[in-house]
Amino acid sequence: MSKNFFQLENVSFAAGGKNKVNNVNLSIENEGDIICLLGPSGIGKTTILRTIAGLEKITNGKIILKDKTLSSKKIHIEPENRSIALSFQENCLFPHYTVEKNINLGSERKLGKKRRINSKDIINFLNLHKILNKFPHEISAGEAQRVSLARSLISQPDLLLLDEPLSNVDQSFKEEIQIELKQILSNSKITTIIVTHDSYEAFYLGSKCGIILNGQLRQYDDPYNVYHFPNSIEVVNFLNRGILIPAKVTGENSLENQDLGTIKGNFIKHYPKGSEVKLLLQPEDLEHDDRSNLKLEVVDRKFRGTNFIYTLKTNNNLLIPVFVHSHHRHQHQVDERFGIKRPISIDHIVCF
Repeated sequence: MSKNFFQLENVSFAAGGKNKVNNVNLSIENEGDIICLLGPSGIGKTTILRTIAGLEKITNGKIILKDKTLSSKKIHIEPENRSIALSFQENCLFPHYTVEKNINLGSERKLGKKRRINSKDIINFLNLHKILNKFPHEISAGEAQRVSLARSLISQPDLLLLDEPLSNVDQSFKEEIQIELKQILSNSKITTIIVTHDSYEAFYLGSKCGIILNGQLRQYDDPYNVYHFPNSIEVVNFLNRGILIPAKVTGENSLENQDLGTIKGNFIKHYPKGSEVKLLLQPEDLEHDDRSNLKLEVVDRKFRGTNFIYTLKTNNNLLIPVFVHSHHRHQHQVDERFGIKRPISIDHIVCF
């Protein structure tokens, strides 16, 4: 018997007879956990959800839910018998039913046997009360997506699959929904797999995140580790949250870069002295200091509300991002010189 609530064992996912993601091993340990899958468009994330839901068959491996094999080479439980709800990114509402009727279909299914979610609470939190009597063709794409989400939540399945659930939702409303959605899923203990292209959304909602690249699940870990300890250059490039700069290991806790000088910290992986490496440098790793003698040229500045991200050019034409809180009094303009605090110290040094 599996010790995990949900398990993928060496499963390959295919669409149209062609493999999209191969040999995936992934587990959800506890009922009520939320995991998020990230990856570029067309990589196979939706195919994974469709296969877990039973809409596609597998030729190898096993899909196991609550110690019951749903899919294998010889077994295929039909979708209606899986206690799984799938909410698609695209509009999948019944066109001849009103919004209210579409939502109530979820209540009629009663897939799980948990404490029932109050439909009025779901309708209010998703701001759907004004469109209950409308038909799908009379509402926006964002509203249709929220109706589909409401229907899936109300059915309270053992496993909820959400494909880009908030992609069409207005940004001003998205964060509020994210908070409410996480609370509802956690309080109701609805185990959920969310496919999203938004890493910030994945890092907030997911207790674990899976990165899918080049037909493989490249990393599956908690969000902090995925961000701060990426396990490959491919994951670094996909997340786009830093740059890789050349450096030479000079000691047990130090390395050297031609432009930045000595950088000290704790290596995540041991490298012999003299090794030539690529150091991951993230925006929060360097500190601003107007009094520093290490000054670099500002070539770009992005305002993010709570912070600025400055892009600095080194003598060797490296472009380095640096985080500065937006309340910092001295704002630098493009072409100005920007000081980097020395000595440079990074808590954890990630190299490749």
